[in-house]
Amino acid sequence: MIFSNDKAIYVQMADRLCDEIVAGTYKDDDRIPSVREYAVMLQVNTNTAVKAFDQLARDGIIYNKRGLGYFVTAGASKEIKKARKREFMKQTLPELFRQMRLLDITIEDVEKEWEGLS
Repeated sequence: MIFSNDKAIYVQMADRLCDEIVAGTYKDDDRIPSVREYAVMLQVNTNTAVKAFDQLARDGIIYNKRGLGYFVTAGASKEIKKARKREFMKQTLPELFRQMRLLDITIEDVEKEWEGLS
């Protein structure tokens, strides 16, 4: 995985695991890779992976079964989508609209592009 400089690596790791949950790679109550497995897979320090898993556990996205590992919390995909939608509406959309106004891009222009992608 290639990490960017705009977010902490553990946050990017947590985001990636959330992406995998939303994409259906890991479903409700599925076991996810261990902290060590995920660290090796992404070529990061194990302590960084621990921070990512701790954050996801605090957020209720994953849970730990002692001695068995981490699992996806039931309904996690729905919660991730809800949180990301809220973030998109508050952060991304206002900037998108600002750029559209500056460039004279209409909703109709966007709809044409959207239909062209389908």
